[in-house]
Amino acid sequence: MPRLVLAALFVIAGLALLAVAVLGARGRLPRNRWAGVRTPETLASDAAFALANRVAAAPLGAAGAVAVVGGAVLAAGPAGAVSVVVLVVTALGALVLAVFGGMVGQRAAAAVPVPAAAPACAGACAGCDLVAGCRPAAATSPAATSPTSPDRP
Repeated sequence: MPRLVLAALFVIAGLALLAVAVLGARGRLPRNRWAGVRTPETLASDAAFALANRVAAAPLGAAGAVAVVGGAVLAAGPAGAVSVVVLVVTALGALVLAVFGGMVGQRAAAAVPVPAAAPACAGACAGCDLVAGCRPAAATSPAATSPTSPDRP
């Protein structure tokens, strides 16, 4: 019974890896926090995420194929020492290939230039007197902000 549960888990995980690999290779995997190569470098921009998952698609697809085939063999194969060998080879093979895919994807994403950060203040620090440089000069004077200012009609 545990052998069949592990076999089903391998097949499901393998199909998920294959789906991520296909979507990544086609550039159809949107940037997200759940699937694909997710490192600070890959999540920095949509371009970095797409490139990382495109580069990682082949190793991730191989990891998915190893998991699906290993799960099928584990489910249909004989019990005993053979199933233990299949279990170990499948788990290590899928893990090593998936980690390798993540590493090459992360390296590819690190080569993508980081988009310029937006300025910290765009001139509208409403109520922030400590950052006088954020307001236009006219708005920092008390006369300009007073409702009873002689300059106002």
